[in-house]
Amino acid sequence: MHAAPAPAPAHGPHDFSEIPTTTLAELLGHEQVMDMGVRPLWNGMPRVAGPAFTVRCPAGDNLMLHAAIYRAAPGSVVVAEAGDVDFALAGGNVCAVAQRRGIAAFVIDGAVRDLAEIRDMGFPVVARGVIPIPGTKAAVAPHNEPVRCGGVTVHSGDVVVADEEGVVVVPAARRQDVLADARAQFAKEASQSLDDWEAAHRARVEKALSERGWQG
Repeated sequence: MHAAPAPAPAHGPHDFSEIPTTTLAELLGHEQVMDMGVRPLWNGMPRVAGPAFTVRCPAGDNLMLHAAIYRAAPGSVVVAEAGDVDFALAGGNVCAVAQRRGIAAFVIDGAVRDLAEIRDMGFPVVARGVIPIPGTKAAVAPHNEPVRCGGVTVHSGDVVVADEEGVVVVPAARRQDVLADARAQFAKEASQSLDDWEAAHRARVEKALSERGWQG
C-alpha cells in the first residue's frame, strides 16, 4: 500500500499564525472548530498554523503516525485520528524527530506520552491527554485521506490553526478568502478602544433585551 505524497505548504509561515483562533472561529462557525477535549498539552504553547498532513491509526496502533514524521513536509501540522485514548500515538523521541524535521505541530484526537520531554523541547502538541502506554506498530493505512479530529473533518492541505483557545480548520479551497476576512476583522478589533467596544456592545445588548420585551 502506497502513501499519498506529502502536501506542500499551502501558505507562508506567517499568514495564519498571526490570526487568533477566536477570530477564525467567528468567521467559520462551530463545524470547523475542534471540540474542547482536543487541547494544548503544555502551558504557553505558541500559536501554530500549517497545512494538514492527515493520519488515521486504529485502536492500539501508532505505526502511521510514526511513519508520518518522515513524510510530512516541513511546516506541516500532522493531524491524527486515533482509534482510542488507551495507547499513546507518540512520545518524546517521535516529537523530537518531528521537530528536527520541521513539522510545525501534532494535533491528535488521541493520547501521547513523555509530556515532560515534549514540554521541555517546546514542541507544540494538541491532544486529548497523556497515557504512558505505547501503541503497537502493525496497521498500515494511507496517509492524507480525510480524517475526523475533534469532531471536524480534516482534509490534506486544509490549514490547521491551533493556540491556547483551541483548534480551527480552514478548508483549503477557502484559504485566501478566510485569510483576507480574518485579517480585516482582526485589524478592526485591534484598533477599537475598550470605550468604543463597550458602547457598541451595550447598544447591542440593550437592543436584544428590548426586542424580547425584557424590562429591568
